[in-house]
Amino acid sequence: MGEIQRYGLIFLGAFLVYNILLIRFIALCSFFGISNSMDTSYGMSAAVIFVMMVSSTLSWLLWNYVLAPLGIGEFLYIPAFIFVIAGFVQLEEMFIKKTAPTLYKAMGIYLPLITTNCAVLAAATEVAKPGFLKLNVAYNYGLVEAWVYTFGVALGYSVALILLAAIRERIDIAPVAKPLKGYPIAFITAALMSLAFTGFAGLLGL
Repeated sequence: MGEIQRYGLIFLGAFLVYNILLIRFIALCSFFGISNSMDTSYGMSAAVIFVMMVSSTLSWLLWNYVLAPLGIGEFLYIPAFIFVIAGFVQLEEMFIKKTAPTLYKAMGIYLPLITTNCAVLAAATEVAKPGFLKLNVAYNYGLVEAWVYTFGVALGYSVALILLAAIRERIDIAPVAKPLKGYPIAFITAALMSLAFTGFAGLLGL
């Protein structure tokens, strides 16, 4: 298997086949909380991509050069990764508040909650130690594969979030029964999207 093909499989697995939101059902709180507006969805997507890429890179380095060599990774990797993620979220929150106050207000509590966003922590963990998806990069791959995997996860998160936001904006003006308006129809829509994404399993021959 060539380098490009291996990178492509890692990316497709993280982006579509094992989509962090629609297949693994991780970070659903921000998925439904932010997807009621396209503007906030774009902002959240950009914020998550940045935090996920940086935090996963630092987590990979931290695991391979500090935690694993010292034999303390199994005990400290979660608090260590959360500390890394929290630091960059704080920097990003200050930057958005300074440069885009409207977006900062629109994202509300969900921006600081990136610190505990399951998707960011899941990506950081996957690049640092073996996971059930067999797409981990710490023991079998190098830093480049870690970037490819993390970007696939982040892009998959962003695409799913923006797609749901676009659909929900159309649903808001559609003749939906009153009991289904709001979150009920959003959950139904997300479920149908999840079913559609299961069709991508064939890309990896699963």
